Amino acid sequence: MGIMDFFKKARRQQRLGRSYAASIVDRLTKDWTTTNRTAGAELKLALKPLRARSRELSRNNDYARRFLKMVGSNVVGPTGIKLQVRAREPDGRLDKFANRHIEENFIKWGKPGVCTMDGKMSWTEAQRMMVESVARDGEIIIRMVKGAAAANEFGFALQFLEADHLDESLNQSLPNGRRIEMSVEFDAWRRPVAYHFLDKHPGEDFYSLGGRTYTRVPAEQILHPFIIERPDQPRGVPWMSSAMLRLQMLGGYEEAEVVAARIGASKMGFFTSPDSDSYEGGGEDADSNLTMELEPGVFEQLPSGVSVQTFDPDHPAGQFGDFMKTCLRGIASGLNVCYTGLANDLEGVNFSSIRQGTIEERDHWRVLQRWSIEHFHAPVFESWLVSFLSSGMTTLPMRRFDKFNVPVWSPRGWQWVDPLKEVNANIAAVGAGFKSKSEVAAEQGRDLEEIFDALAAEQELAEAKGIDLKDEGKGEANGGENGKNNKDPEADEDGDN
Repeated sequence: MGIMDFFKKARRQQRLGRSYAASIVDRLTKDWTTTNRTAGAELKLALKPLRARSRELSRNNDYARRFLKMVGSNVVGPTGIKLQVRAREPDGRLDKFANRHIEENFIKWGKPGVCTMDGKMSWTEAQRMMVESVARDGEIIIRMVKGAAAANEFGFALQFLEADHLDESLNQSLPNGRRIEMSVEFDAWRRPVAYHFLDKHPGEDFYSLGGRTYTRVPAEQILHPFIIERPDQPRGVPWMSSAMLRLQMLGGYEEAEVVAARIGASKMGFFTSPDSDSYEGGGEDADSNLTMELEPGVFEQLPSGVSVQTFDPDHPAGQFGDFMKTCLRGIASGLNVCYTGLANDLEGVNFSSIRQGTIEERDHWRVLQRWSIEHFHAPVFESWLVSFLSSGMTTLPMRRFDKFNVPVWSPRGWQWVDPLKEVNANIAAVGAGFKSKSEVAAEQGRDLEEIFDALAAEQELAEAKGIDLKDEGKGEANGGENGKNNKDPEADEDGDN
């Protein structure tokens, strides 16, 4: 079938109503792909340049760098996702001794110089390294080193490896029915059973001097966190992939505008003279073209016989700001973040719009927090707990592992957008039984037990100082007596009473 026959058939199907409009191939859609390939087939050729370009943007593009820092600060936060152990006795009471003992030793393990093999990171820094690396590269490799090799008293440490150690070109079928795809060895059910690591990072200068050698590591020693977007996807995709081209083009456009504006601000004039020997202007490039530097307040002398073609740059253009905003809104959508946060632009926003955008963005961060807990924090704690219980550092028995392996992770929370309204809403929800105090504390990234401990200590201190705290704090939540101070910022803004 010729191409014209194909087009005719497609148009005929469209007329007969037997197809979707987006499936038609014609002069308007002929450059729109109709090829369906597996996730692995798409990634084999695309992953390496995607990762390299994502890294370049993170180094040199302000907005890409801002996005990665937003990921780290919102998913991990300043103190990390905190561990709370909730082991219970047979009668249902919390085993306070075991819980505190495990938590204290996990904190001890998480200090700099202990939890990672290179001795450079703390547990909080390791969390941030994981999530920012996945955002930039699409994935990261974390090897869980156990025993004496870990070189610490817990017998457990983490080794972080860049995704480059997994060779995208290593693809082969094995005699036992398994298959290696992009250096990941899968069984018949597509479950990873091993990883084949390059012994040297392919980005090292001397790497090309020798052949490629691999080390096979069982999958139970490896964490390979990435966002799964398609079934059977073997590797992760950089989170900036859909916005990368626009980020790069926008960066080039912004640079061109800045350069043009600088030229426009520096243009002065030129002297002409019949004596070419007196020319002391710029120089020549490799092709013998005249060059000169533009500086404010400087008049250049032109060689004899040389004239200047008028060049009058009018930059930055009048629509520069609006154009940048339009592009950045599309980029923010591709990165799934709020435009005001990515661009640091609060111009023209009101309380209602920024509140709505902030709430939607925080829902996205909570999704990523849960993903991080399930694919990084929980398996790391489980492996650490096995090593800890068998290290001889504790009297807690290994046979009770299931009892102790009940971590509750507390991600960072955020300050309320409208504190007065939200405090009152939480008071009403708790009073009606729709929400617990633990849930309210968790939304702020806090632990109710720690809050109660702090309140008890505060009460004990007040009693020791002879201060009565019973009458303090009455009526503040609803804006004072009869709620007279409870103003609605949206009502003020919109002029409502």
